[in-house]
Amino acid sequence: MNTEETRLEMKDAGSISAEQKDGPDAGPDAGLDAAQAAVDADATEADVSEADLDQEEQEKQPMTSDGGRPADAPPEGREEVEAEKNGSVKLKVLDEAEETFIGLNKEELLRVAGTPGWVRTRWALLLVFWLGWLGMLGGAVLILLQAPACRELPATSWWNEGPLYQIGNIQAFTDKHNLKGLEQKMSSLSQLKVKGLVVGPIHVAPPDDAVSLRFEEISPEAGNLEQFKGVIQAAHRKGISVVLDLTPNYRGSSGPWFSGNSVTSVAERLKSALVFWLNEGVDGVQLSGVELLANTAPSLWADIRAIIQNETDSEPKSSSKRVLLGITGHSSAEDVSALLTSTGVDLLMSSVLTSGDPDPSRYAKTIQLLYSNHSQTKLAWNLGDRVAGHLASLVDQAHIQLYQLLLLTLPGTPVFNYGDEIGLMDGDSKFPKMLWDFEEELNGTLQEERAERLSFRKFFCSVTELRAKQRSLRYGDFLLLSNSSSSLVYLRAWDQNDRYLAAFNWGAEGEVVLQTKHAALPRHAAVALSTNSSALPHGSSVDLMNLWLGPGQAALIKLPQTG
Repeated sequence: MNTEETRLEMKDAGSISAEQKDGPDAGPDAGLDAAQAAVDADATEADVSEADLDQEEQEKQPMTSDGGRPADAPPEGREEVEAEKNGSVKLKVLDEAEETFIGLNKEELLRVAGTPGWVRTRWALLLVFWLGWLGMLGGAVLILLQAPACRELPATSWWNEGPLYQIGNIQAFTDKHNLKGLEQKMSSLSQLKVKGLVVGPIHVAPPDDAVSLRFEEISPEAGNLEQFKGVIQAAHRKGISVVLDLTPNYRGSSGPWFSGNSVTSVAERLKSALVFWLNEGVDGVQLSGVELLANTAPSLWADIRAIIQNETDSEPKSSSKRVLLGITGHSSAEDVSALLTSTGVDLLMSSVLTSGDPDPSRYAKTIQLLYSNHSQTKLAWNLGDRVAGHLASLVDQAHIQLYQLLLLTLPGTPVFNYGDEIGLMDGDSKFPKMLWDFEEELNGTLQEERAERLSFRKFFCSVTELRAKQRSLRYGDFLLLSNSSSSLVYLRAWDQNDRYLAAFNWGAEGEVVLQTKHAALPRHAAVALSTNSSALPHGSSVDLMNLWLGPGQAALIKLPQTG
């Protein structure tokens, strides 16, 4: 309906009202009602005209992208429609206080970002970020500088990782009396944590007969080549290396290399035998009297060293290193040190710990001299061999565990004779029958003896297992703390690892109280192993300023690592 039509309707309404007023039925109040009706009609006309004008004004506004609403119109949902009783319509715009802030638009953000205040705030935030980042970086650098440097692991060889185990007589070692029996005992040997077996000599060598000497042939009483190959394969499966003793005249009395001109001919035959056995898979060779050949035929000795310590036709240099183990009759630390240098052997077994001097204080002097002149990879420690006999026959029975602990905690490679782990003693021969009765059930007196052997073996395994796990005991620094005719104390330490203090009381009678004063030692520490677990139980705390040891007792004490 347009404006003209509205006006016509209003006019007609007025005419009708007048006719009613002038009609015959009009009452006394008809005039007043007619007047009021005219006023209402005028008001309605005015309201409708005003609404029409508002609509015309809105139509004149430009269209916008939000569906045709003018730019300055209140947003949708911001209007309320009120209906009056008289039919008029009113539009109500909500107060600004009722509006909700919906953020700044892009243009407003750009205007704010360009203000000086915003620029200052932005630079302040950037400065705080970079200062925090630099602070964290500086803290990390400071921590790295203050942290103790980790030492690089030393260059070691397989024979430094565990003890060597000598089996000088195959027939005495097992009930089968041959190499097949040795193969069957490989699991028991693996429990001892040994890293190498020194087998033999097992080659054919009639006493003092250089002509009949055959290095490449196994003596029938020891077994045969196929059995020996089985030994090598079984040992390698257990991570154990095999060293073959090729001492030439091991059954004769005229010296290991015979005498006179035979030395050169024997050495030449030995060279070809070395290539043969290395190609069969052995991991090293043991020779006695090495100083003899090194002095009398240096060129031949150089050839022998090159064959063992370098490559062969079947094994390149990149393979596991092979060991040249020498034996000498010299017993002084000075002589052994000189031979280590002149002969160039990897390890040199001697009697430096079993010489005639009864004073145990010489142990520390011997150890210190050899340790200061040579790498630990060159040091071998033993208290017996196939010639000298077994450990239990060379020391007091009550000191067997003490010497087991000594050999296994010195810097270098410990070497044991078969049966030393159970306290096996020599009888009529230096090759007593190996006792495997700890694998069987016995009665009476035999059971008591078996229990003692089991105790020796259990202690031996405890030390070898600990040595295999702890770097300090395998190749840690050696620090002598105390030494006397009745006691010895030293420290083994490696970088950021647990340290171990080894203490020994050599006396068969009387206790000793050791006062181990050193800046690197704490006042108290815990017992790791003891030859007398009743007096010094495992894990018990001891006072290092007053360390008590009973007669023939030894202890290994664990010290916490340092930063």
